[in-house]
Amino acid sequence: MDGMPATVLVVDDSRTKRYLLVSWLTRAGFTVLEAENGADALARVEADRIDLVVLDVRLPDLSGYEVCEQIKARHPAMPVIHVSAHAVDVADRAQGLTRGADAYLTEPIEPEELIATARAVLRYYQARKRAELLAERLLGLADTTVTVHAAPTFVRLLEAAAEGAAQIFKSPAAVIAETFDGDCLAGICAGPGAAAAVVPWVVDDTGVPTGSTVRVETPANWALVDWPADDSVTVAAAKLREDRAPLYVVVPTATQTARTPVLVQLAQAVAAAVEAQRSFDEEHRIAVTLQRSLLPRGLPTVAGLDLAVRYEPASAQTEVGGDFYELVMLDGHLLLAIGDVAGHSLHAATVMAELRHAVRAYAVEGHQPGEILHRVNELMRTLLPNEIATLCVLLLHPPTGHVRLASAGHLPPVLSKDGKVEFVQHSAPLLGVRAPRPADLEFVLPAGATLVFYTDGLIERRDATIDEGLAALAAISATVDDDLDRFCARLLVELAPSEIQDDVAVVVLRRR
Repeated sequence: MDGMPATVLVVDDSRTKRYLLVSWLTRAGFTVLEAENGADALARVEADRIDLVVLDVRLPDLSGYEVCEQIKARHPAMPVIHVSAHAVDVADRAQGLTRGADAYLTEPIEPEELIATARAVLRYYQARKRAELLAERLLGLADTTVTVHAAPTFVRLLEAAAEGAAQIFKSPAAVIAETFDGDCLAGICAGPGAAAAVVPWVVDDTGVPTGSTVRVETPANWALVDWPADDSVTVAAAKLREDRAPLYVVVPTATQTARTPVLVQLAQAVAAAVEAQRSFDEEHRIAVTLQRSLLPRGLPTVAGLDLAVRYEPASAQTEVGGDFYELVMLDGHLLLAIGDVAGHSLHAATVMAELRHAVRAYAVEGHQPGEILHRVNELMRTLLPNEIATLCVLLLHPPTGHVRLASAGHLPPVLSKDGKVEFVQHSAPLLGVRAPRPADLEFVLPAGATLVFYTDGLIERRDATIDEGLAALAAISATVDDDLDRFCARLLVELAPSEIQDDVAVVVLRRR
């Protein structure tokens, strides 16, 4: 835009004076339009792209002051120079400048003075426009940076980046990045206010250096959206590390100013958000893989018992937790344990692994549930002094149904038989706390009865209390499906939120 000649509107009812002003301005390289009265001038300002108005103070229909005020009200960034063929005093000049004019020239007007004043006023307004545009774009950059860093998924991040770029540059935009699995995707947006879409797109990254680079290319190379005709595209690439694929932001070249500062910063900000998501996703995958590798690989086959389990890790955008369970036959008894390490991280998953192995080891030594918990607690207090966890351990003799159970702050299992439901309460302190523990709870599990063990992810919801969650669990557990796997699935569908915020472990045991 800065390379095009400025367009000046000359407004004067004197044909002779208008002719002179037009001649001087045209010779100086301006494009000149004419109007002979105020109404005509206001109409031209609305209809044409005008950079400067040279306006006579005395017009046949409106005063130049009124015309100037109306122009400024509709177009505050359009400069106006008043010219007057009449003798004027200080008050006239002051009124003209007070009511919005940027300069005031009086007869006799010299051509050099007119041209110099016009150029000076235009220089100021172009600098002001650039400053306002940069300020607006930096505000958009800040908003987009916040949005992309808050995006819960990779796809949403790309959509937010494309929508932000379209808003910042008031144009179509595309943002291209590689997923954590090596797939290349593009977020595309047709313009400001439009919703973005994500499509597959392949880019040749050969030769793109680490850091930021900007290049101008033909739109055919990036045929993702309808780019403006007769314009190239400017492509900013941000490559944060040698072992990462670059991220690209593509916009029409006409939108760019010298050195493309906002475009480069946008590409860097989005690339940083992608890197943060990648790190988060990698930790989550490692933790989920670790958890799955540490959980029992299969269920024991036990005469007279039906067993089923469900384990659901938290949704991808939240960190992994430390839920675990154990099911194994030892010396004719079924050992069942379920627990939850406090916290959500890779660290919690590693603590979970240590506790599970400790439970197995003490059980193999022949200890009863309460003694297992006591020994695990001593181990935690010695080797993991800053950790806390809940744990429930049960030993069941299948032929007789005799149960010994001990809990350390874990949610009470549900006992269901013939439509009647009760919670098996065994109140005891959490693991990691030095406090006396009660004796084991002993009872006989009758034939046809079902025990449901679970972690808090099953019943905890942001929109409900724990008591409401327990009541809902009890209501569903009144009817246990013949197929325990189907029953476990029903528990998750009816109780857990669609976006699982915490890991969920469920273990169901039925005595035939």
